[in-house]
Amino acid sequence: MLGDQLIDVHAKPRIVAPFTDLDPGLTPEDAYRAAAILHRHRLAAGWKPIGRKIGFTNRTIWPRYEIYEPIWGMVYDRTFVPSRENEAEIPLAGLVQPRIEPEICFGLKARPRIGHLLDAIEWVAHSIEIVQCHHPDWKFRLPDTIAGNGLHGRLTLGERIPLERVPGLAEALPRLRVTLMNGERVVDRGMGSNVLDSPLAALAHLVSILESQPDSPPLEAGEIVSTGTLTDAHPVTPGETWSTQIAGLPLPGLTVRFT
Repeated sequence: MLGDQLIDVHAKPRIVAPFTDLDPGLTPEDAYRAAAILHRHRLAAGWKPIGRKIGFTNRTIWPRYEIYEPIWGMVYDRTFVPSRENEAEIPLAGLVQPRIEPEICFGLKARPRIGHLLDAIEWVAHSIEIVQCHHPDWKFRLPDTIAGNGLHGRLTLGERIPLERVPGLAEALPRLRVTLMNGERVVDRGMGSNVLDSPLAALAHLVSILESQPDSPPLEAGEIVSTGTLTDAHPVTPGETWSTQIAGLPLPGLTVRFT
């Protein structure tokens, strides 16, 4: 049973063959059901969900990974790494083939509704997600990424800026720019428009996905939602220090040190 396989591979992190190699008929719906089994196992073990991550919202990387639609996964208290003054130390132990993704994150004060998303958002922040992949060379199919909880590994947030301090947020989000650096070296650059044209559009997409999945919990007040990488995902290793710079929104960059 795929749910049991997921529990085992997360308990004993390692590289395994894609689940779709073993079951070519595996569908995205099957994968979400299997991910729900992993989720219930984690809840029983004391994990607490604090929000969601959206994956594959960046259309510029779809051809690279041969994934052509967004996915979602859960963020937990045990995968969240607090930052202090926009700096964080992120442990990579237990993650398989980790990669870094700079993102935009929203904090919710109400359940979001299509057409009224801003009414549900309390704050906006820059986030960094560390994704992981249990399959060789980051090769997979859509159901594999869903089953693996959206490839989620870790998440940290920068300063949370209340929405009232960001006038014109909807118009600014597509134009924001991020620079991703490893030490002093610029590794990548991205824009808000890479993410389904805007991180707000990514949030709307997640709301629509959850509405089509009656067994999935809808978004609620108090959750955080990280909306997907603004650049490609890049490998990271212990001992490295990465940083970001944000332009086009009053959000500070983040510095993360990997251990």
